[in-house]
Amino acid sequence: MATVELRFSALPEHVRTARLVAAAVARRAGVDEAVLDEVRLAVGEACSRAVGLHQSNAITAPVKVALIEDEKQFSIEVGDEAPHAVPAERVAGGAAADADVEAEEDEMGLAVISGLVDDVEVTTGRDGGLIRMSWPTAPPAVTLV
Repeated sequence: MATVELRFSALPEHVRTARLVAAAVARRAGVDEAVLDEVRLAVGEACSRAVGLHQSNAITAPVKVALIEDEKQFSIEVGDEAPHAVPAERVAGGAAADADVEAEEDEMGLAVISGLVDDVEVTTGRDGGLIRMSWPTAPPAVTLV
């Protein structure tokens, strides 16, 4: 299992780099060429979401991206360190309207990712969140000598 790890400052201009690296590693891992655009878009959306969460919560820690190459699948994990409210906490508090707008934008981003990736898992908590996306890989070609 080969893994490439990226850490970048929570700045929008770094999202493009994460997309390019993810597509290159996915190609090398054997992800079908027809799916590489989906990989790029999904990684871009997940990284943009993490950058936005870090910026809105004034978190200086880097956004983390792990590109994991297994025998039969390629996975990407995008992690943030922003505290994620549980639904009951979103309703409580003085800035409910702002929280509702942020929650809607977050849900929209997750909906886009879910539309692009068949195998996606989202976990969130007070210490951060993680989006794990996976795609099947083709077995390596056998060369006869």
